[in-house]
Amino acid sequence: MSKPNTERQHYLRNEPHRVPLGYEEHAGDPQFATTLARGIELIRCFSANETTLSNAELSERTGLPRPTISRLTYTLVILGYLKPSAKYGKYQLGSALLSATYPLMASIGLRQHARGLMEKLADETGGEVSMGIRDRLNIVLVETSRSRKRGRTQATGPMADTGLSLPIAGTAIGRAWLAGCDEATRVAVLNEIRVKAPSDWERFEPAIQQALQDCARQGFCAIEGDLLTDVQAVGAPYGRTPGGELIVFNCAFQNPVPQAEPGVDWLRKEVGPKLLAMVRLLREGRHS
Repeated sequence: MSKPNTERQHYLRNEPHRVPLGYEEHAGDPQFATTLARGIELIRCFSANETTLSNAELSERTGLPRPTISRLTYTLVILGYLKPSAKYGKYQLGSALLSATYPLMASIGLRQHARGLMEKLADETGGEVSMGIRDRLNIVLVETSRSRKRGRTQATGPMADTGLSLPIAGTAIGRAWLAGCDEATRVAVLNEIRVKAPSDWERFEPAIQQALQDCARQGFCAIEGDLLTDVQAVGAPYGRTPGGELIVFNCAFQNPVPQAEPGVDWLRKEVGPKLLAMVRLLREGRHS
């Protein structure tokens, strides 16, 4: 007989008043809408690798009991944020999510202005150029340009799809974001990484500090295999949009890269300056 999960039993006893995992600091906050937060966190369980999930799988991922999950999925289906999957008993994201996120994407006018320069840089380097904004401890990509000179199988593929989230701590684009924000925000986010993602903090903290120094000195930072062994990238902060959103860019590669001797030196000497030049053109309002 399996040993009872005492932590889960404790969770279930307190379930009516408990906030979603990761938001414990809001427990007892009368302004925090727990049910709304649970529904949003349920939607976040879906990913490119897991496009369909059952109530049981959602219960396992959120720690919520199945009756609660059943009520949430039922409501989200009615609202259009989930829809029943062809696989019996499973759900997938609904098209209402696209409608909900379009105003945000449309508000980032820099996406349209940067597209031509991003495509040009992707073709020049053979990599993939992306624009991102922060989402909690991640950077979500809002625009991506792939080199038209390289096959899809040679490019970074899923590392550079619009809507993909990449961890701040382990990526060039994330570390560039840290370099571009104000000191108070940077300290707060670094502390959040230390508390909520301790393994990332232990693994990447020295590299984060080095990236901050690199961005201060040369305007960009470079990584080689920090998060994924076959991925290389450079990242650079752009600055804030009129709406206050801090924008960052990267240029990423997945082995084999087009150069004969790839490495961090090549990234710093060749790719980084080109990415920085693109960012400067955008800051000056030049889009081609």
